Amino acid sequence: MNTTLRLAQQPEADELLSRSPLAALVGMLLDQQVPMKWAFSGPYTIAQRMRVDDLDAGAIAAYDPEAFAELLKEKPAVHRYPGSMAKRIQQLCGFLVEEYGGDAAGVWTGVASGAELLSRLKALPGFGEQKAKIFLALLGKQLGVRPAGWREAAGAYGEAGCFRSVADITGVESLGKVRAYKQGVKAAGRTP
Repeated sequence: MNTTLRLAQQPEADELLSRSPLAALVGMLLDQQVPMKWAFSGPYTIAQRMRVDDLDAGAIAAYDPEAFAELLKEKPAVHRYPGSMAKRIQQLCGFLVEEYGGDAAGVWTGVASGAELLSRLKALPGFGEQKAKIFLALLGKQLGVRPAGWREAAGAYGEAGCFRSVADITGVESLGKVRAYKQGVKAAGRTP
């Protein structure tokens, strides 16, 4: 991963997201019912509390569940629902260990098509259709993971020049455009 993501809007957290496929997946998993910056700074907070430079799927999957939940509950909490999110993160990491030998990038490495990548992302615990499409768009737009048909598989989130989701945030200006889009969608009473 050579690009610097700007999703946490915090240099250390963004640096981890940019170099760690697992941190990016965990950030995406946390991106629900909390502000985006809070969600995407979560992987960095977890790494700091575990006293490591990077997240390791095997270590997280093997962590005592109660102790891991307490790690996420420490003030400030990693998420609004730290206990349930701790369980989801451990489920995601356990899946990555079982299916990809703990290598989060294995989810997208060597995929032949956008449809295959979408299928792999939707198989991840905690990733539904929309979350999978947004993450696929993030991979394609910012991280150079572009198998044939990736834009089509990402749906509206894959469109060039749009500002619908985290996939389109590259800095403060684009963050403002995504927020404006989401506020417009909310005001219109429809799903992004």
